[in-house]
Amino acid sequence: MSFLDNVAILIGKVSILVSRFFKLGYGGTWPGEIALTISPDILKHFSSKLKMGMVLVAGTNGKTTTSLMLKSILETAGFRVIHNISGANLLNGLVSAFINSASLFGHISGYDIAVFEIDENTLPLVVNKITPLIVICLNLFRDQLDRYGEVDVIADKWHNALTALPSSSTVILNSDDPQIAYLAKNLKAKVIFFGVNDPSSYRQKLEHATDSIFCLACFHRLHFSGIYFSHLGIWKCDHCGLERPKPDYHNWQSPLPGFYNRYNFLAAVAAASQLTIRTEIIKKTLKNFSPAFGRQEQFKYQGKQISIFLSKNPAGFNESLKTVISLKAATMLIVLNDNIPDGRDVSWIWDVDFENLPKQMNIILSGTRVFDLALRLHYSGRQFITEENLENAINKSCQYLQYNQTLFCLPTYSAMLEIRKIITGKKIL
Repeated sequence: MSFLDNVAILIGKVSILVSRFFKLGYGGTWPGEIALTISPDILKHFSSKLKMGMVLVAGTNGKTTTSLMLKSILETAGFRVIHNISGANLLNGLVSAFINSASLFGHISGYDIAVFEIDENTLPLVVNKITPLIVICLNLFRDQLDRYGEVDVIADKWHNALTALPSSSTVILNSDDPQIAYLAKNLKAKVIFFGVNDPSSYRQKLEHATDSIFCLACFHRLHFSGIYFSHLGIWKCDHCGLERPKPDYHNWQSPLPGFYNRYNFLAAVAAASQLTIRTEIIKKTLKNFSPAFGRQEQFKYQGKQISIFLSKNPAGFNESLKTVISLKAATMLIVLNDNIPDGRDVSWIWDVDFENLPKQMNIILSGTRVFDLALRLHYSGRQFITEENLENAINKSCQYLQYNQTLFCLPTYSAMLEIRKIITGKKIL
């Protein structure tokens, strides 16, 4: 380890202690940001010290839940795991997680493996710095177009990075997402597919929030014999014959509500199986799995039950709505922010199917773009109230709750952090 690495880790450790002393949360980004400024290649040092290697989980939706599922399985199996539990998934967040787990002198020899959720734009950067043991690619949906661009731009970056991986790496891909499945083309790494085989869950028609409906090989429109949600389903190109790969892992039952969690579950099972974890350990772990940070988390607030469903893009929002409706929700708080973690462009809310909400539901709106949200709800024909102050909005929402009812909160990312801070009194850096 270089002198600069030692200095970077020491200062990073100090910043974590300061964060904890002032009850600022985990210190998810600042330790890594400071360390990278001092030693730009410190991630390579950390990854080389792991006994097994790094697992990277990427995707527009589901990466937090999937990575936590895999971490839980590995720990049940007896492995020591480093994980970015705060959800900080940029390069500085990964380095922060290593610093948090390292000794004062930077040793992580006691850890076997690192499991990291990773930002879509950060995946190529990290893959170019280190050679991961496993890369999981879950899905690609339109999300923060002002930051990421269209999904094909991200897919091209991912494919360029994945083609450089050696045969010692494994890439786990979602068969049901045409854009993700096509990443397997020309890879030297081992490729594993997961997907759902369940005709009883087919939707009647494509939703508004669909992205990858054209063949990546010949650019003709794909034919879907079954749709699960958005553009995920059983697909084939009738022009060139490209079709959905047969999944190696399918039809395990997820312990969490929501169809999208079936994909998260299958991805975690596929990765755990590739790491030779026994089936009984996987089942035992996930039977009692608790939701990830901000993803169907349950809280008690002033004696009321609150459940948070992070909803940050059209496809994810539509699935949250379906899940919440299936849980017989009577009161819903929707919070739309346009801060940097959310994306400045909120036009995507017009692709969310608010028309599916029951007309008798109590709907409260808040956030920095509450009036954009109000206009969208107005055109859906639903009744609602607006409250710009988020704490007041939470309190007003709770007043609608009757005995044993739950307040379902559907916030964008920065709004989710604000809600958690109000409810728990702690914020995450």
